[in-house]
Amino acid sequence: MRITEFWRRMETRFGAAYARSYAADQVLSTLGGRTVERALADGDDVKAVWRAVCDAEQLPASER
Repeated sequence: MRITEFWRRMETRFGAAYARSYAADQVLSTLGGRTVERALADGDDVKAVWRAVCDAEQLPASER
C-alpha cells in the first residue's frame, strides 16, 4: 500500500479533518504505544499501520 492510498482510506473513514487528528493523537497499542504519525515516521510498513487502525476501530473486512 502506498502512503497516498493510506491517507485516502483514512479520509474516507474518518473525514479529511479528523483523519489527520486521529493520526496525530490516537495512541495504538498494536503500534507499540505510538501514534499513527509516529509509526509512519519510524518507517513502519504502511499496510501494517492501516491494519492497526482497522483493528483499533473494529472496521469491517470490506474496509480493510
